[in-house]
Amino acid sequence: MWELIQSNKRKTMILFIAMGIALILLGYFVGSYFFPGGGVFGVILALFIWFILSMVSYTAGSSILLSVSSAREVTPDVHQQLFNLVEEMRIASNLPKTPKVYIINDAAPNAFATGIKPENSAITVTAGLLSKLNRDELQGVVAHEMSHIANRDILVMTFAGIMLGSIVLISEVFLKGLWFSGGSSARYRSKSSSDSGQAQMIIMVVAIVFAILAPIAAQLLYFAISRRREYLADANGARLTRYPEGLASALEKISSTDLDLKSANKVTAPMFIINPLKKKGMKLSDLTSTHPPTSERIKILRSMAGGVNYINYQNAFNMIKGKNSVLLPAAALSDQTKIDIRKASSDLEPASNIKEKRTLGDLMMTINKYAFIVCACGLKMKVPPDYKEKSITCPRCGRKNEIPLGDISTISKVAQSANI
Repeated sequence: MWELIQSNKRKTMILFIAMGIALILLGYFVGSYFFPGGGVFGVILALFIWFILSMVSYTAGSSILLSVSSAREVTPDVHQQLFNLVEEMRIASNLPKTPKVYIINDAAPNAFATGIKPENSAITVTAGLLSKLNRDELQGVVAHEMSHIANRDILVMTFAGIMLGSIVLISEVFLKGLWFSGGSSARYRSKSSSDSGQAQMIIMVVAIVFAILAPIAAQLLYFAISRRREYLADANGARLTRYPEGLASALEKISSTDLDLKSANKVTAPMFIINPLKKKGMKLSDLTSTHPPTSERIKILRSMAGGVNYINYQNAFNMIKGKNSVLLPAAALSDQTKIDIRKASSDLEPASNIKEKRTLGDLMMTINKYAFIVCACGLKMKVPPDYKEKSITCPRCGRKNEIPLGDISTISKVAQSANI
């Protein structure tokens, strides 16, 4: 695993440096446009913007991402199975601390991981994912996200995203300022000297071209980093669970939904296990997609034969791709330890649509701090958090039932005792 992480970092660093060069050149040309000799000042300003955004991301990036995604931290009482799987995969991946668990109150199935350091990480799933997947499928998703944490993907993706954002910000400010000013600054300077005016016009043209092309090139590099890491997380997730079909089936279910994840946006989309902005039936170019084709990822996982070693995933990857390309480092591929594919769990009865909707509804109510009351007559009542009274009358038998006070853990215990 250490060799895999190191190789992952080295290859990503090359792309990261390329994005840094694009940022520096953009700052230089934009600075040179505004005044002669201003290239150095432009570079310093570009790096300063990137540094400030990076510091904000490093210190509060996870909190911002979770807040923007409308994720809420939950306790084991809300979904004990999810916490059990997170702990199992934490032990399997040898992480020092169990990630926190968050749930997004949304019916669209999806998941992502966050956290600059493994010691301060979190795994977030939607309520729709919990209601739609069985245990093996949920374990596959958790293993995939745990792999992102173990491989240090989140740190690299965070800083690559910030660098991309810096390039886009500088480009947009420059192009919009040029549009509103009509290039008046360049025309003004061209009157003072014919030679300097011509040089300034050349710099302006170069700056405009670079301001247009730099964000595109940086975004393609960012997407390349993102797509590669999805393959690696799939490979490691299959190894952790020893059951590739679990993750493959989960990806199939997540990608087949018609539901939109309301809290997702272009910034957070690359963090999810499947692009939440990709509409069903829409085919995005490999160059402009934040994720590899889901159908391809599923085929690779289902083509793994003979075990769940990295070499098994590499062979399946080459077979589906139809060409030999090195995805994993030599140290990982040289591991000859045989790891057999385990059998499916025994408790995987598919949920009916009615049961799935009921589970989803109850889970979303639990997250929203509804109180679940079971009357002595057997009627189950769900009381919203803004209900002002201390008791509620059963509509069936007329008994008064006290509403439990306390946090979500207390309320969830009532729900579990009611077998909801």
